[in-house]
Amino acid sequence: MTIWKYLKDQWWVFIGWFLFVVLTAFVIWLTPDVTLSIGTLGYLVLMQAVILGIILTIHYLSRRRWWHELTYKEGDSVLQKYLTSARTEEEKLYQAFINQVIREHQENMQQVVTNQEEQKDYIDSWVHEIKVPLAATQLLLRSVEFDLDDAKYVALENELLRIDEYVDQVLYVARLDSFTKDYLIRETSLKQLIQPVLRSQANYFIQKNIHFTVEGDDQQVLTDGKWISFIFRQLLSNAIKYTPVNGTITIQMIKKRQGIQLRLTDSGIGIPKEDLRRIFDKGFTGKNGRNAEVHSTGLGLYLAKNLASQLGVQLSVKSKVGQGTTMTLFFPMLSYYEEER
Repeated sequence: MTIWKYLKDQWWVFIGWFLFVVLTAFVIWLTPDVTLSIGTLGYLVLMQAVILGIILTIHYLSRRRWWHELTYKEGDSVLQKYLTSARTEEEKLYQAFINQVIREHQENMQQVVTNQEEQKDYIDSWVHEIKVPLAATQLLLRSVEFDLDDAKYVALENELLRIDEYVDQVLYVARLDSFTKDYLIRETSLKQLIQPVLRSQANYFIQKNIHFTVEGDDQQVLTDGKWISFIFRQLLSNAIKYTPVNGTITIQMIKKRQGIQLRLTDSGIGIPKEDLRRIFDKGFTGKNGRNAEVHSTGLGLYLAKNLASQLGVQLSVKSKVGQGTTMTLFFPMLSYYEEER
């Protein structure tokens, strides 16, 4: 606390000092055989002002250490540090109260962390458990493929694939906070990453008669293949979802001086300009996502953006309504690629 702020808070002391000066002058004026002159009054005021200044200075200097400890410093975690320098009874009272607040906060946060860990463990367990009946259902569906009408078989297969995608989303949402514990960075082929994802979406390409092409030479990037595959799957799923029948999807691998681009361009309905800046927000579905035929959850692009950011990959978007959308994953060039093998 600065001296000016301190003096501003002592307004009641100055009022008391003024009243004391007036009272003293009044008593002297009432005293017989004592003449109260202007000089005497001025001397009295000066002496009392000096004494008041000394008292306030000593008080300010004695409290400054305590105020310094209470002052927030950028980078400090105020709810992790207990107060220890109280001297006066008043300071000890404040210190005990603040330390109790910090203690209760830490206990509550520990309980929250424990609950989150338990919830995450449950979700992980649930996802792995649900994968088994999903896989079994897909096998059963294939075993009765010729007993069902083609349209019904395709519809059932699509719904199972959609359920599988939503289950994966739940798993990755649960792992988002603990991302640093579950990734492996190594040199990875982009073509080897995208080909399994393209095969997993083959049914949708066929049903909507969407023509896709992969352009450019294969590129090697330094990243985690599992997470990038999931990100690309979210982008491709969105592209298919919003591309009309007989549309096109183009995947390009482009090497630039600053790094590698994996570009996904569709001929879909595009994203309205007012929605473009919010498409990576959690739960945001936008104008297109509110379409009952689309079934948007608002999690796919949110997960893609967050995971890409944590991997050091830049995810950007360009779109025009009625013309299509381009999603770009940019992998910055690292010195590792310039070293001799």
